Amino acid sequence: MNPYKIEAGTAQHIANRPQQNDRTALFAGARAPGYMMAVLADGGDGGDGAGASEQVLHTAKHLFDAFKPGDTPSVERLSTLLREIVHETHLVIKMNGVATQTEPHATFAALIIAPGGLAVWAHVGDSRLYRFHNGECKLRTGDASYIDHLMQTAKLAAESAQHHRHSKLLVNELGNSRKEPFIASGSHAGLDAGDSFLLCSDGLWHFFTDAELGAAIARNAPRQASELLINKAGERAEGKGGNCTMAIVRLVRVPEVVVDYSVKKMGRAV
Repeated sequence: MNPYKIEAGTAQHIANRPQQNDRTALFAGARAPGYMMAVLADGGDGGDGAGASEQVLHTAKHLFDAFKPGDTPSVERLSTLLREIVHETHLVIKMNGVATQTEPHATFAALIIAPGGLAVWAHVGDSRLYRFHNGECKLRTGDASYIDHLMQTAKLAAESAQHHRHSKLLVNELGNSRKEPFIASGSHAGLDAGDSFLLCSDGLWHFFTDAELGAAIARNAPRQASELLINKAGERAEGKGGNCTMAIVRLVRVPEVVVDYSVKKMGRAV
C-alpha cells in the first residue's frame, strides 16, 4: 500500500425543485484522529424532507464525535456505529412526524475511512455509494440486498419485489412509520492511491453511467468534478431534474520528495 492523502468535497444543486431537501457533509473524528466520515441524506417530498435530512447530519456528527476507536479499527465497530446513526435518526424523525402530524423521511448513505486503509459504508434507500479505482467502478450500492430481504422476511413474490418502489408500504427510508429501515453495509481493506468514493442522491446518478462518473472523478479534483457533473446532469434533465447532491472522496498519491545529496565542487579564481 502506497502513502496517500485524501481530497474530498461536497456539492449540490436545487435543480427545478422548490427547495433543497438533500444534505451532505464531511466530518473528522473528534476523538478518532485520522478518521473521516462522509454522509448524505435525501429528504422526501412528503413532510419536512429538509428537516429529516438535517437530522441525519446532526445525529451522524453527534455520534461520530463521541466515537472512540480504540487501538485497532475494525469493520464490526464501524458498521455498528453506522447502524446506531441510522436507528437513532429513524427514531427522531418518526417522533418529529408524530409531533407535526406529517411523515418526514430521508435516505441515508455514509462512508467512514479509518487509518490503515480501511473503508466501511452503509446505506438506506436509493441514495448511492460508488467505489472506483483509477476510474473503474468496483462497487455500486443498490437494492438487490433489500429485495432479497423482502423476499425472505415478507414472503414477497419475486415479481412484486422487483417493483417495490411503487408501494409506500415497501419504501425503505428513515422515518417510515410502517417498518424499520433495512441497512445494507459493506467494507474494503487495503485502500490505496487511485481509490475514490462517490456518495450521491438520485438527482445525480440517474443521469450517468458508472464509467462516466468514474472518469469525471479520476480526472478532476472534487470541486471540478462536481461542477462538471452538476452541469451535465442539468443538461440531461432538460429542466426536469430533482435535487442533485454529492460527496466525493479521492485518495491521491503523496508526491515523493527527492533530496539531492551531491556535493558541488567550488572553483577558485587564480
